[in-house]
Amino acid sequence: MGERVSVEGFVLAGGRSSRMGRDKALVELAGKPLIARALETLRSAGIAARLAGARGDLSAFAPVVPDEAEDAGPLSGVCSALRAAGSEWVVFLPVDLPLLPASLLQFLIEHAQVTDAAVTVASLNGFAQTFPAVVRRETLAALSAELASGRSGVFAAFSRAGMRVVAVEMVAQAGGVREWPPYRWFWNVNTPAELEKVESVLKRLG
Repeated sequence: MGERVSVEGFVLAGGRSSRMGRDKALVELAGKPLIARALETLRSAGIAARLAGARGDLSAFAPVVPDEAEDAGPLSGVCSALRAAGSEWVVFLPVDLPLLPASLLQFLIEHAQVTDAAVTVASLNGFAQTFPAVVRRETLAALSAELASGRSGVFAAFSRAGMRVVAVEMVAQAGGVREWPPYRWFWNVNTPAELEKVESVLKRLG
């Protein structure tokens, strides 16, 4: 292989957290804020990490790139982050996937570099997941055009830009990722009940 292609990452933290009832970035899971866990996942994968679109002041955790367009959804955060990025490949991770393994991010990055895809995401049980996503920085023009047209859906924008999907079951079977069963990787923490479920699993496995 040639020289390693530069990669950087962003945690998307601009959601309204309406179902949680408070800023979920600061909600603690097993004594650690979700934002800290997400940043740790990126850094454990060897990726320099920043925050995109944070609503509150999260600068104590990592540098923040604000959304250039307010209340335009996560696609605005993705575009703002790509505009601020200096690397060829940019990884996006939402703040609410605390059980996602860092090794999956590494696998997706390697797949993206081999295939040269504009966007690379994972699928679970045949359903493609919007995040985590590995995006080529040059895809910014296509995604910005989607946002400017009023089509702010991230998954649709990724699809139109040229998206490749990797089945996580195949990754797990190949031994590329060993942490947790794949179905747990995408457990969201959007509500107090979901937080309690994930916390109970962590306590059992302790």
